[in-house]
Amino acid sequence: MNGHELVSSPARRPQTAATDSNHFVLTFENNRFASELFGQFDQNLKLLEQRLQVDARARGNSVTISGDVTATSQARRALDYLYDRVQKGASVEASDVEGAIRMAVAADDQLQLPTMERKAKLSMTQISTRKKTIAARTPTQDAYMRALERSELVFGVGPAGTGKTYLAVAHAAQLLERGAVDRIILSRPAVEAGERLGFLPGDMKDKVDPYLRPLYDALYDMIPGDKVERAITAGVIEIAPLAFMRGRTLANAAVILDEAQNTTSMQMKMFLTRLGENARMMITGDPSQVDLPRGVKSGLVEALHILKGVEGISVVRFSDADVVRHPLVGRIVRAYDSQYAVHQESEEADR
Repeated sequence: MNGHELVSSPARRPQTAATDSNHFVLTFENNRFASELFGQFDQNLKLLEQRLQVDARARGNSVTISGDVTATSQARRALDYLYDRVQKGASVEASDVEGAIRMAVAADDQLQLPTMERKAKLSMTQISTRKKTIAARTPTQDAYMRALERSELVFGVGPAGTGKTYLAVAHAAQLLERGAVDRIILSRPAVEAGERLGFLPGDMKDKVDPYLRPLYDALYDMIPGDKVERAITAGVIEIAPLAFMRGRTLANAAVILDEAQNTTSMQMKMFLTRLGENARMMITGDPSQVDLPRGVKSGLVEALHILKGVEGISVVRFSDADVVRHPLVGRIVRAYDSQYAVHQESEEADR
């Protein structure tokens, strides 16, 4: 994407017994794995039914899928992928089922050319740390994770709940564990404190902790808590308010700037020019949630315009379709975006 936007002994594969184009039976050799796949009271199958409008009926270690030919194919690929996860010792939560369904549907949506073939299996990019393995749950997340692997500077922009910050922290943790970088640097503009943190109680960590809590939460998901604390004490994980970055060169580090929409133009330029040898920068933000004073231009918005097409920089744009929190969050984002568009049209009409 450079320069562009954009365990137990293994069980055998599930066997498919086709009866007609819209109806098939999947049989799993391992009863325990099948039970984990179906979920408590078959809740994962019920979610599959709801999202794909198919009928999924479990009996023992088999499940019968009926419905539209495209939907049943998507259901089969989703179940096949999730069964692989169970075989590898991973749990299957509702969010994993949602992700598998999204990816199966997206794979079909991308079949625009007659020469393209429908893949028999889903392939999702993963980030693995000692504590957790995360798989992409939407096509945009997949593109983002690939961009993080390839590019030295990646912008992840879009609404809340799309996983852009969480995945950036996961990638940074993975780089640290691999030995690809020596440290992780977390930064955020403290707009609420006006970047004047001196009046807040405690040492520097105490002062900025409230602003970096989402980054901390993600870190603790990837790295055991005692190791996080030791790494912070040793300076391997550094908490660096954006205002204190000036004059530094950040080398051999994975550097994350979160809530970047609240940087000014000068702050963003200053941050971008801190990039040192063997460093990776990940910048996340939501241009629709700028908290800067009226009339102050967002450094993130400006940077996206100025740096468009620059080699070595990847920009991945998330939308409400990529929200992986509660489904209601996606609908809330769409409602606000719709209202914002109406407001913008009204303002332009008044000019």
